[in-house]
Amino acid sequence: MSSGSERHGSLRLGTVAGGLIGLGLCAWLLASYGIVRIVDVLAHAGWTGTAVIIAFHFPQMLCSAFGWRVIVGSGGPGAARPGLGAYLRLRWIREAVNNLLPLAQIGGELVVVRLLQLRAVPLAAAIAGTTADLTLEIATQVLFTLLGVLLLFQAGADSALATMILESLLVAALLIVALFVALWLGLAVVIERSLLRLGRSFGWPATARIGGLHAALMRCYRAPGRVLGASFWHLLSWLLGGLEVCLILHFLGEDVDLTTGLILESLGQAAKALGFAVPGAVGVQEGGYVVIARVLGISPELALALSLMKRLREVVLGLPGLALWHRAEARVAVAPTASIT
Repeated sequence: MSSGSERHGSLRLGTVAGGLIGLGLCAWLLASYGIVRIVDVLAHAGWTGTAVIIAFHFPQMLCSAFGWRVIVGSGGPGAARPGLGAYLRLRWIREAVNNLLPLAQIGGELVVVRLLQLRAVPLAAAIAGTTADLTLEIATQVLFTLLGVLLLFQAGADSALATMILESLLVAALLIVALFVALWLGLAVVIERSLLRLGRSFGWPATARIGGLHAALMRCYRAPGRVLGASFWHLLSWLLGGLEVCLILHFLGEDVDLTTGLILESLGQAAKALGFAVPGAVGVQEGGYVVIARVLGISPELALALSLMKRLREVVLGLPGLALWHRAEARVAVAPTASIT
């Protein structure tokens, strides 16, 4: 029992340390390039520009919700299948938790698994569908990053930077392939049996609901049409991110072509993913945009303003997302059979 508490304490300490390092890096970047100049760049957008930028994220969330619902399919025998509107709200909550609650040690994926259960989706099907969706989202991000590297090469940018990114991308691709192979060969079976055994040992009846996890996951992966369809929607969502960058830079007073927008977004998101150990990738995302923007001839002030505008959008959309989560949990407290509406 004490070892578990110690591990939990170490994880929390590591998260806090990572957060402090990230905040320190972010503060250093802002101080180095002049926070007043960066705020002046942000002020270019105005209220109208900021509102348009925030609203533009909804099509991205919708594409991600489409992909999630497609890979889930029917959910298996006897499983409920929530509508697209429900998946859109769940995606909203998922992003809100991941973006705004990094210190809570509660992933957005874990939260939405619980909320799917409240919609009469069996636990195994909820975990399998969310896991399949997450792995496809990561796989399409690798493709999106590869596109960014190729465009960077085509733009004649620093070959050393592009080569370094390409090597990192190769490692990421190998890890994803290894994950898919492990899941296919029975990693979910091992997890399922371990949880069932643990539940029987400690008298936890709830773990019995995990039965069928591997079969549910294989139903997702063994449907090529659904895998391709979900991958298409996730890739489209990533591509819309490139358009979002162009839109943000336009309102900040700097028009760039779509190629530049795609390079900034794909490599910026890759930097953010590499900073997973830092809550919210604070500082890591900002540093990534500064490095990539410099290669493309964009000022560091504009790159930092771009990153901060994205964070502003995350906060403005994240707070209502957390409110949706709170509302769903409150309804369950009153009526356990209630669903998200």
